Amino acid sequence: MARARLRRDAELVVDTCMSVTQGDVVTIITDDLHLREADALAGVVVDRAGFPVVMNNEAQVCRGLADTRFPMAPPRNLHQAMVASDAIIIITNLEWANRFAHVSAVRESCANMARIASVEEGMGAWGLTESDIREATQRARDAIRALAGVKRCRVTAANGTDVTVSIEGRPALEVTPVKQKGQMMGPVPLWAEVAFAAVEDQTEGRVVVDGVMLGIGVPGQVKEPIVWTLQGGRAVTIEGGAEARRLREVLQGVEGADVVGEFAFGASTKSPFGSPSEKGRLGTVHFALGDNHNAYPGGKNVSTLHLDGVVRNATLEIVDTGQYILKDGAWAL
Repeated sequence: MARARLRRDAELVVDTCMSVTQGDVVTIITDDLHLREADALAGVVVDRAGFPVVMNNEAQVCRGLADTRFPMAPPRNLHQAMVASDAIIIITNLEWANRFAHVSAVRESCANMARIASVEEGMGAWGLTESDIREATQRARDAIRALAGVKRCRVTAANGTDVTVSIEGRPALEVTPVKQKGQMMGPVPLWAEVAFAAVEDQTEGRVVVDGVMLGIGVPGQVKEPIVWTLQGGRAVTIEGGAEARRLREVLQGVEGADVVGEFAFGASTKSPFGSPSEKGRLGTVHFALGDNHNAYPGGKNVSTLHLDGVVRNATLEIVDTGQYILKDGAWAL
């Protein structure tokens, strides 16, 4: 039964999310903990008359997770395989895959019209249907329509978050489970997200991270909220307990890492809390410190880091119109 469920979910990824067809060259990047899932994905690709190559990147995944400053860019052989592929499926530790999305090899693969995605944890136990995927995708697209041409958004939450961000002139990035050729990498199949490159010098206020905080070695949600005070688009103070201290250490001395590069929110009711998938969960808003030029349309900040922090049960208001997208963590469109 477990084998059948694994096969069913592998088919969902290969067929529905990645649209693999006859003759497609598919690079599957994995690590030691996900070899079984990688083999299941490769088996489906073979059955669709595609050409899968499984590349175990265990050494780089381990080094990247142990040291946030270890370079995320892939080695030359993997880079070349990616840019020569029709589809790239990344089934590794999900936090590592999230950070990997911001390397130039991903941007170049998208420019070559590849389909590219990371796969979320729990393959074989998702219980997800194509209807679930369509609903989350529609929710994200409704929000993108509401935000077209908008200049400013305000995010508040009962935890003390109160921040205003400019997205003027910045197109939305749709991060939904059915990947199109050339579309930016994102996780599948549970996740759905709408993201923007924040205008780099205009985010003002206070972000209280009470969900996941990537890049500081915390496996789930933070134990004590991390408070970012933002002025002129930069984090001028980061306060809290040991996790806040760790974030300050990671950012120290890294060019562009104190800039708010991303503003985004989730649109899926299936993304689980307590993992990087939380960023795609309806009711959450997340901001990222660091790079936004590789992944987000219009982004200009260049940094070797891109570290996301999640605010749960958020309220998201379009300042220009007074329309709400989220109210106290519930969908309001």
